[in-house]
Amino acid sequence: MSDILLKVRDLRIRFRTDKTHTVEAVKGVSFDVPRNATVALVGESGSGKSVSSLAVMGLLPAESALIDPTSCIEFGGRNLLKLTVAERRELCGADISMIFQEPMTSLNPVFTVGFQISEVLRLHKGMNGKEARARTLQLLHEVGIPSPETRIDAYPHQLSGGQQQRVMIAMAIACEPTLLIADEPTTALDVTVQKQIIELLASIQKRRQMSVLFITHDLALVGEIAQQVIVMRNGEVREAGDVRQIFDAPKDPYTKALLRCRPSLDSRPMRLPVISDYLNGTEEPSIVHEQRSRGVRGDEEIVLDVRNLGKSFYTREGLFGKREFKAVKNVSFRLPRGKTLGVVGESGSGKTTMGLTLLRLHEATSGNAFFKGKDIMAMSDSEYLEYKRHLQIIFQNPYASLNPRFTVGQILLEPMRIHRIGANDAERVEMAQHLLHRVGLPPAAFHRYPHEFSGGQRQRIAIARCLTMKPEVLVCDESVSALDVSVQAQVLNLLQELQEEFGMSYIFISHDLAVVKYIADQVMVMSHGEVVETASSDELYRNPTHPYTRTLLSAIPRGLG
Repeated sequence: MSDILLKVRDLRIRFRTDKTHTVEAVKGVSFDVPRNATVALVGESGSGKSVSSLAVMGLLPAESALIDPTSCIEFGGRNLLKLTVAERRELCGADISMIFQEPMTSLNPVFTVGFQISEVLRLHKGMNGKEARARTLQLLHEVGIPSPETRIDAYPHQLSGGQQQRVMIAMAIACEPTLLIADEPTTALDVTVQKQIIELLASIQKRRQMSVLFITHDLALVGEIAQQVIVMRNGEVREAGDVRQIFDAPKDPYTKALLRCRPSLDSRPMRLPVISDYLNGTEEPSIVHEQRSRGVRGDEEIVLDVRNLGKSFYTREGLFGKREFKAVKNVSFRLPRGKTLGVVGESGSGKTTMGLTLLRLHEATSGNAFFKGKDIMAMSDSEYLEYKRHLQIIFQNPYASLNPRFTVGQILLEPMRIHRIGANDAERVEMAQHLLHRVGLPPAAFHRYPHEFSGGQRQRIAIARCLTMKPEVLVCDESVSALDVSVQAQVLNLLQELQEEFGMSYIFISHDLAVVKYIADQVMVMSHGEVVETASSDELYRNPTHPYTRTLLSAIPRGLG
């Protein structure tokens, strides 16, 4: 029996864009997945890694995807591309399974999780209802779902993101597949939940002796789980090899760039290197060696003074009663001018609610927030309008935060008109064009729509929109978490340059502790709505005092160390 379970040879995939045009997404990709091993497929958005995995599963849209007839995907000695639809369907789900990136969109919201797992067992294993339920309970227990006897009848929305992903894993391993494809299974998860899922996949792989094809854009995760690595870019394999060799002695400039773009816990360069720094022939950008100083002296001007900020939400209980949920509890901090406060914590810790309450997008239940000596929490809506332009926010999702019906020009001009910035439209257009240039977008972007841009470019548009207000405080709510590591580096560099140029203060909310360590002067740790620890970024990472902080820091993926 061959030691290679999956062989992909000269895979070429085109997509129809219209009746006469196609675009090549995968360009002659070849790789192997050995038996009982984990292989990582690494690359940025658009590299072709997910398309390649969907081709293995037979999930590409038949009406638009064209696989070259000379391509070969061989699984256990059978060419998958030669199988009938029925043969392919029987194989996938039983011998080959896949975990998708976003569990909330992969699980059916109208069925219980138990029903959805049982359905796989009834379809592929021929089990009756009682047998399928018993096996489902075993699977939920195996993937670490607490109280599986009650969770089996829960709906997806009643579970946390990490629990939803565990359900997806249970569904994927239900038929004991020999190959498990995991497509970005931890991207949307907190660092602690991410660590749990990585450890769970590793233990299941070892216990069941499965092969795993792990797809990600984060090389730091690769070192935690994989034995072999395949690096892809623009539909091509740039480098492949043993994980130790890839980490210690990468040969391709693109691989080197991916390893260096992500912020390190050990250094804080003046500017993060980006892909172009390595692809243009520069071996190691000199800027990497110049370190940036972070921290506060204590005598800086305080631009925002928050005292005992609280926010509660209420739900109905009975006919006349209501139940209070305290999302933010007595949060206090002082934000110096031109400095960055990092706010970290898991989902549900209250960090985003705190940021939204601070900007009055939620109504505060208690507390004060003094900006330039004025309590913005006590102002009427009309009074706050004058101050609103000075406190702005960049939201997490650049796809949802821009109006798809407006051109970029309209998006930038609207807030300037509302707040009467600029003498006339001609002056506002000139300001908008300057801001587009400042965030690294061409003048032609002014007349285009948001859907015509990549995720990183949309985040730049969102930043430019904030800058039209000339804010003094900018809340960045998970504003780089959805971006590839190289695009993330570009946006972080831009935020630092803008801070130096305009003296803005940032409240940087994130669950990515490596990014926070890089950009923050002070770090505030939140858990269950409360602040459990605040310290300078260097001190907090070097000597955390609270057990929760130590748990967060221990979960940061560190590659091979």
